[in-house]
Amino acid sequence: MVKDICIVISDYYKEISDGLEIGAIKFCDENSIKYKKIYVPGALEIGPAIKIISDRDSFDGFIAIGCVIRGETSHFDIVVNESARAITNLNLDYSLLIANGILTVENKAQAIERSSDNKNNKGYHAALACSKLIDLKGNF
Repeated sequence: MVKDICIVISDYYKEISDGLEIGAIKFCDENSIKYKKIYVPGALEIGPAIKIISDRDSFDGFIAIGCVIRGETSHFDIVVNESARAITNLNLDYSLLIANGILTVENKAQAIERSSDNKNNKGYHAALACSKLIDLKGNF
């Protein structure tokens, strides 16, 4: 079975999201997974974008990619919690398979480490998680 996924990318921190995107695509290419990329402005837009896309297109799974870096206000907590809640709700309420590759970090150095081209790339890990969820669903 050829897997077909949609990678939804928040490019608010473009340098970071580019690295995560490269990691996700690397996994997809290594495993012959078809993919389509969609860009949104921020992490809060990822959940609504996935819902809109899922209403129009049929994908086996989704990968949510983005980054939220702690700042000086409580906005960080709102974005982190609400973007995660949206993804979880879509997973549970609509049986969508969504791997959460949104980094939630204290500083840019942590984000760079997790989006670099190495074994810690969380875009790669999110693509792996998405693939495993698709396999799991196919076995039941």
